[in-house]
Amino acid sequence: MSVKVNVKNGIAEVTLAHPPVNALDSAGWALLAETINAVGESGDANVIVLGAEGRGFCAGVDIKELAADGSAITKVNKGCYDSFAAVYDCEIPVIAAAHGFVLGGGIGLCGAADIIIAADNATFGLPEIDRGALGAATHLMRMFPIQKVRRMLYTGESISAEEAHRFGAIESVVPKEKLHDEVMALAAKIAEKSPRALRLAKESLNGIELLDIKKSYRFEQGFTLELYPSPDSQEARNAFVEKRDAHFSDDGKNKGKK
Repeated sequence: MSVKVNVKNGIAEVTLAHPPVNALDSAGWALLAETINAVGESGDANVIVLGAEGRGFCAGVDIKELAADGSAITKVNKGCYDSFAAVYDCEIPVIAAAHGFVLGGGIGLCGAADIIIAADNATFGLPEIDRGALGAATHLMRMFPIQKVRRMLYTGESISAEEAHRFGAIESVVPKEKLHDEVMALAAKIAEKSPRALRLAKESLNGIELLDIKKSYRFEQGFTLELYPSPDSQEARNAFVEKRDAHFSDDGKNKGKK
């Protein structure tokens, strides 16, 4: 797992560089959280630009790690929670520069950020239901209206950057080749402001937000842990890794009832 950091002129670029699709294992999520926390606390920057190399922003968690050992979900859950919280609680504003696929954990990172600017090739989705898991609907709900969130969660469907912009989920959509320039221009405007004022502004905005993003996500994670030991959950992970359709038993229909 590689997380690159470059700080210049008050702007810290934190870049995911984990080919081929920036799907992070538990160690990768832990490293990302540590990196964002360290940058935010260093005082060397007034704003973070969170971006990625490769084909997409972030494809979420490494399903291969979880298919091999379902008990790793506790470490993965902690890494995701810590990473999303690091972005949300960061002392300075965080701008997400999203391109290509933004899936699962990618939604968590974007939904925790202060501002999202997307390339015109970006797509946003929560395919967790097809991977034997749940999660990050909390962060999707910071981006989309509730009915869109529910449709995306129940179906696993992704939507385009243009549709996301129409719903107000992202600040703007720009051509892929201009994404970095657009994000850096906005970051430069923010970076020149008073360091003290920016930090107080971030703290105040988090304080007045109606949705308690960390408590809400922790509540969600409990259901992921409940789902993970089930045969259906393991079958979903196996099917994804083996590149085949999943076959679920009828026994799972009533298992969620008390």
